[in-house]
Amino acid sequence: MSYPLPLKIRGLGRYLPDRIVSNQELEQRMGLAAGWIKKKTGVMQRRWVTADMSASTMAAKAAAEALENACMTMDDVSLILNASGTCQRVIPDNAPLFQRELGYGASGIPGMSIHSTCLSFLSGIEVAAALLAVGQYQSILLITSDIPSRGLNFNDPESASLFGDAAAAAVLSLPGPQESGAIHAYRMETYGEGADLTTANAGTGGYPYADGSKPEEALFKMDGKRVYRFAQKYGRGFLDRLAPGFAQEMQRISAVIPHQSTLLGIHALKNHGIDLEKVVITLPDYGNCVAASIPLTLYQAVKDGRLRRGERFLLVGTGAGVSVAAALLTY
Repeated sequence: MSYPLPLKIRGLGRYLPDRIVSNQELEQRMGLAAGWIKKKTGVMQRRWVTADMSASTMAAKAAAEALENACMTMDDVSLILNASGTCQRVIPDNAPLFQRELGYGASGIPGMSIHSTCLSFLSGIEVAAALLAVGQYQSILLITSDIPSRGLNFNDPESASLFGDAAAAAVLSLPGPQESGAIHAYRMETYGEGADLTTANAGTGGYPYADGSKPEEALFKMDGKRVYRFAQKYGRGFLDRLAPGFAQEMQRISAVIPHQSTLLGIHALKNHGIDLEKVVITLPDYGNCVAASIPLTLYQAVKDGRLRRGERFLLVGTGAGVSVAAALLTY
């Protein structure tokens, strides 16, 4: 398989929970000084689901908007690809749960997952492009739906205040004869020596499954300072490995869509040759939404007119593991 790979993003959709959680609410809950959260993370507010919401319900709402924007229906979809950083259940996989919530639980449309934590959507784009290129599928519904709020440890204020819940979806296919759209380059590098820096050791949603484990082991924990140092260390030269002579490529890029890790992490992109004026930031309003952060921010860039058809853009970020990844595309 060689680049460019043809790929058309036909429609995008998102879903944000109605409940807005302010910094003031969390600072009072965790006994923090006013302004502490903004200073530490750059987040001003985030959305959290209510008790009656699930990853599936959010996924279905985001997918419905993406299909409508693509002028398509579920009958046109030949694969549901889940690219979430969190799971609704340990078993089954999210994809059949999403399919059922969309009202197609008896359809036979295949569903599967690709998981690389916060980079799952970026990985999903690459896998989808390859599957479309070989003719395995004609149209792919790529969905991320993450609810980190249910696994937060409020004894760790920095991580507990960073995350928000969200879902986003994209309808992908090959471009038509007169249409643009492609992946020009993709690269991922994983450094497992950092695997313990961001982790939840025992199950999901606060329900540990390992004998002898403690309930708090199921909660999310992160060594933010060390993750940042890893990202800076292994990010050095990464974009030139993605696209040799990246400084020239940067001039052709209209928008940079990063994973919304922290404001410090986003601003550090300038150390790697990225023009910060082209970077789209949604972190202050929505927090870090795990794998949904990248497609949520892509949706915002298109909605705001910062990315138009035929223009080049960059998806870039880091994920637990520690992994670094980026993709250069034409929208």
